Amino acid sequence: MTADVRTVHPDDEVSDVLTRLANVDFDGFPVIDDEGRVRGIVTQTDLVGLFQAKDRLHWIPVGLPPFLSPVDYAVDLSWDDLDLGIDLVKNADKPIREVMSEPVVTVDADDDIDAILDIVADEDRDINRLPVVDEEKLISIITREDVLRALRDERVV
Repeated sequence: MTADVRTVHPDDEVSDVLTRLANVDFDGFPVIDDEGRVRGIVTQTDLVGLFQAKDRLHWIPVGLPPFLSPVDYAVDLSWDDLDLGIDLVKNADKPIREVMSEPVVTVDADDDIDAILDIVADEDRDINRLPVVDEEKLISIITREDVLRALRDERVV
């Protein structure tokens, strides 16, 4: 576990969190309220989702009925860098509470390694970091890398 956990607040703006994320060697933060309770988690994936061109992709049916079935073709109406800039301006001051993933999966400090392994190995959930809590308050964090390191160290002994 890592006891010195870097966190963000639900009111922090997307632009501030993006800046902080660019300056660390991990890809997400627990979101902690004023009382120290875990309210969510925000990851690179959550933030990148703000800059996807999903709303600029349009499907156009093409075909000559009644002889052929129409086929849908995707047309991207984005202007790449311009759209990225527009997305950044549009989302920069958005509070992290609107972007974070919730409810967040947490573990207790006394949970065993098998329970933690089950969570981080679950393909459907794709969880890389687990806040460790005591009565909803963050005390540390454990990552998938921490679990792998512990398993490796256990084999060496």
